[in-house]
Order: sequence, then C-alpha cells, then structure tokens
Amino acid sequence: MKRFLYQLWLSCLGVCLIPSFSYAQKSDYPTRSVKVIVPFSAGSGADHASRFFGDLLAKQLGQSFLVENRTGAAGMLAMNTVKAAPADGYTILMGSNSLMAVNPIMLKELTYDAVKDFKPIGGLTRGVNAIVVGKDSKYKSFTELLTAAKTSVVPLNGGTYALGYELALAWLANVAGVKFENILYKGLGEIMVSLQGDQLDFGIVSFNGAAPLLKAGKYRALALSSDQRHPDFPDVPTIAESGFPEFTNYTWTSFYVRSDTPDQITNKLEETLQTVLATPLAKEYADQVLVELMPLKADKMRQYQLEEIARFAKIAKEAGLKPK
Repeated sequence: MKRFLYQLWLSCLGVCLIPSFSYAQKSDYPTRSVKVIVPFSAGSGADHASRFFGDLLAKQLGQSFLVENRTGAAGMLAMNTVKAAPADGYTILMGSNSLMAVNPIMLKELTYDAVKDFKPIGGLTRGVNAIVVGKDSKYKSFTELLTAAKTSVVPLNGGTYALGYELALAWLANVAGVKFENILYKGLGEIMVSLQGDQLDFGIVSFNGAAPLLKAGKYRALALSSDQRHPDFPDVPTIAESGFPEFTNYTWTSFYVRSDTPDQITNKLEETLQTVLATPLAKEYADQVLVELMPLKADKMRQYQLEEIARFAKIAKEAGLKPK
C-alpha cells in the first residue's frame, strides 16, 4: 500500500512538473538564432530596419537575428515562408503597410490573411511619401504639376514601384480632380533613372529612400505626404497644406509572428522591442534615415493595422480602384 501511494505521488509530481518545464522552455526563449524574413530586397528601407533592430534585439536576448530576404509575388513569398514555419518565435516577419494593409485591399487572391495568420510584436518605423522630379524638370512646384495635369491633353506619367504607392497615386488624382497614368517600376532606383532622363513626369517614392539624392541636388521634392514639413527640407510643402487637408499618408514597418505563437514568447519579444526602441541608438537611427520611431505595443499596432485597412479600403473605393 505504501509503495502504491509512493508511486502515485511520483506520478502526480511528474504531471505537475510538465507544464512548469514547458513554461521554463518558453521563458528561456531564444536558445538559438532567430530568422527575420524580409519581403523586400537587400538595401531597401525595410531591409535596413530589419538588420538594425534585429541587432539591437540580439544584444538584449543573447542570440543572433539573421535577416533573410524573400522577394517576389507582391510579398506573398515571404508571408508564406513565415506562415509555414513553426509558431515558435524563431521566424519573424518584417511587415509593412503594403503587406499588412494594402495587399488585402488591392489583390484578389492572397495566399495569406494579414490579420488572422499573423500577430504583431510591435511597431518599428513610420515614413512618408515624396512627390519627386528631376532637377531640370519644368515643374518647379507641386502647384505647377497639378496645373499641368489639369490642362494636359494626355495624363501625366507618375512612377510607382509598389501597390501602396499606386494607391497613393490614384488617391492623389482623385482628390485633385486630375488623371495620372501609373507607370509601374521594379524599384526606387529605376524611377530615379527615368526622372533623370526626362522619361517620366514625376514619381511617388519613399522620402527617406530618395533623401540622399535630394540633398545632393540631383532631384527635387515637390511635396510630402506627411502632416507637417520635414525639418531637413523646410521649403518642401506637404500635400495637405497645398489644398488637400485629407491627404496624409505614411509607410510603416512592424515585426510580426504567426498568430498561434505562444504568448510567453511574443510577450518577451514585445517587451524587449519596446526596450530597444527607447534607446538613444534607435533615435539616432531614425534621425539618420529620416523616419519616425513608431513604438506601438502589440495591441496598439493591431488596432493601427485595422484602421489602416479600413482607411485604404475607403480610399480605393473613392478612387475607383478594384482588386487585381
């Protein structure tokens, strides 16, 4: 009888220890390298942000954060890579407004659900769009560009290189009451070459991506999509102040994981990310690349994402854009 009770006690003890051991494993995360899947090419703004914040997380958590670029299929290749990986926190997605808010509106057949399949760890950065022209362009101001668009027999050509910029172009045309012809490029570099060769009227591009060329005087920014002027370019007006107060638009980045990743892991990532975002190094980085830090916690980031999806849906409808 005593032996039976002893064996029963050992069994109960084992059962009690199982969840404790499991919790300890999750709490010890990470115990090996973490992959950060980036849906954009090396050298892009999102790629730089992934490497910078990945390094800061690595220093805090004691394991390497390795960036892996998976481009193609409007970001779906990267999204599917993370979606197919184990929900253990060792595969993180570099999300963006294009992937998490624009694609659900602009594409008919998505292989992922931006809300159900992924959950945010927290926001990273927020940037703006810029209307840019070549340095010798005949359009000297944003007002001149719109005046020309209203009087031109054929639509002016606007260069874009992602669905988010295409949506912004259609939105601008709608609120300004003009027509633009969208010319799709593979990236920012191709647009800048076409502008320099006077093969394109203007481009809607990443402000922080174009800023070095703007500062070098090779191109000019006619307007920004932010709600206020940038201190480094005080002479460049915003689209909002140019007669279209409803037009403010931002690009953003955020880390995501699979939605079924254990809370103990995502909570640890969230807390650590908030810590690194509050460091002077993070502020210096944001100032250097001309973006704002967006230190939204997971729940606030989700709320922001949902608001962006609703906003883009409204914009697309008003601009007459239909999913492709």
